[in-house]
Amino acid sequence: MFDLLPALIATLIGSVLIDGLARPHAPRLMRRPLAIWLIASTTLVPFGLFLAVSGDPIFASIFSLALHLLAVLASNAKNRMLGEPLLFTDLALIGAMFRHPQFYFSVLTQPQKAAGLVALAVLAIVLAILVRPNLEMAANGSMLAGAGLVLTDLGVRLGTMRKIAWEPDIARDATALGLVPSILIYWLRWRKSSPASLHADLRVEGHDQGAGAADEVDLIVIIQCESYADPKDLFGSHHEPLPWLEASRKDAAQWGNLLVSGFGAYTMRTEYGVIFGRGEEELGFRLFDPYLTALDDVSSALPNRLARDRWRSLFVHPHDMRFYNRDRILPAAGFDELVSEDEFEAPREGRYVSDAAVADKIIELGRQSDSARLIYSVTIENHGPWAPHGDAGADHMIENYDRLVRAGDDMLGHLRKGIAVLEKRALLVFFGDHRPSIPGASTPGGDRHTPYVMLRFDRDGGILPMDNSREDLSPAQLHQAILEMSSKKARSSTAET
Repeated sequence: MFDLLPALIATLIGSVLIDGLARPHAPRLMRRPLAIWLIASTTLVPFGLFLAVSGDPIFASIFSLALHLLAVLASNAKNRMLGEPLLFTDLALIGAMFRHPQFYFSVLTQPQKAAGLVALAVLAIVLAILVRPNLEMAANGSMLAGAGLVLTDLGVRLGTMRKIAWEPDIARDATALGLVPSILIYWLRWRKSSPASLHADLRVEGHDQGAGAADEVDLIVIIQCESYADPKDLFGSHHEPLPWLEASRKDAAQWGNLLVSGFGAYTMRTEYGVIFGRGEEELGFRLFDPYLTALDDVSSALPNRLARDRWRSLFVHPHDMRFYNRDRILPAAGFDELVSEDEFEAPREGRYVSDAAVADKIIELGRQSDSARLIYSVTIENHGPWAPHGDAGADHMIENYDRLVRAGDDMLGHLRKGIAVLEKRALLVFFGDHRPSIPGASTPGGDRHTPYVMLRFDRDGGILPMDNSREDLSPAQLHQAILEMSSKKARSSTAET
């Protein structure tokens, strides 16, 4: 049997080398002694646990290193597609990967899926051969795992480690520290961040928990359109523009770029900023997945800032509301009704409910009541990947994306016409949640903004002429702009839709 000590030493050295493969990374790993400490000490934990279960140092070494390598490969794939390495918040999505595999595993090619099944079969055989638990190794493994926890705790308490990564900059910190240390330290910083400290006074003139808020409109429709971006910004000026976006920019009370933080994913970051009005500087380490602590912050949510006795708020999303725990968070945030996938017919084409069907539902909901309504909708039709089996070329994916983003643009036009016939004073806000990630065409590293437009309607269905001002906003600033625009008096004349 391979001795325990050589297996342990090989595992510790291997873990440091494997972590050095993560991107982004520092060119000289040996200049980070405390980071190496954390890599080694955290490796002791899975090594000890695998040893206690299997009774075999070889098994413990192989599976500890395999686990680390898997994390590095996943992180590098994520960094390549989304411009961010693996974060502690990504662990919260593990359950969602199996509840909604179409979001994650559909990017794999058929050979990759076949290789995964083969790997699982090999894993089962290895487990059957190597797992021979015994009391001595169980005790040794438990002690090693415990030592790993103690040494890790000591490492994060060291003076130098206490002075780094106090402000979130994952590219900088992952480069300086490595994958495992950055995940660990960001998790610790997140745990120590106090949601209570974010409950600053949100009152602004005319918007004190609904006092006078939104008194110039009877209907607010907010559309968070999946992967909606201007093709000219993505693929060059030669690309055909989106006609309804172009028209709405001309007619808008306000329009501009929405300065979203995520690329290719992270719908919840944009959504949280618009609904809850919290900027990234306020959120700190919570910004990577603010929905994890959203229940501590519901008082700032848009529905709760409107007059609850006048406004009824609905959240429309043709998907499982358990995603991001929306089913628990959004009612606490003031939404009176969640309109989920159960309210829509199954799509006849494609994976997801169409934007046209969502637009029809919104117009129907806007027509149903004479009371003031806030309708916040998140679309899903243009959710990637834009290749059927993850192996199409860039041109094919651009073609698919272009078809779907124009469906989103048609939704904007459909809503303009549908709201106009409701004969209600209305505000329509339409924006993209993030840009698409299309290898070879739309990749991380450059601009991330998406478009937004805000249109005001009078009771006759005319679009009110206002300032037509261009303002580039963060999602949190758009939250504030919605409150201000819904209370802002317009000039008396109207423009035609």
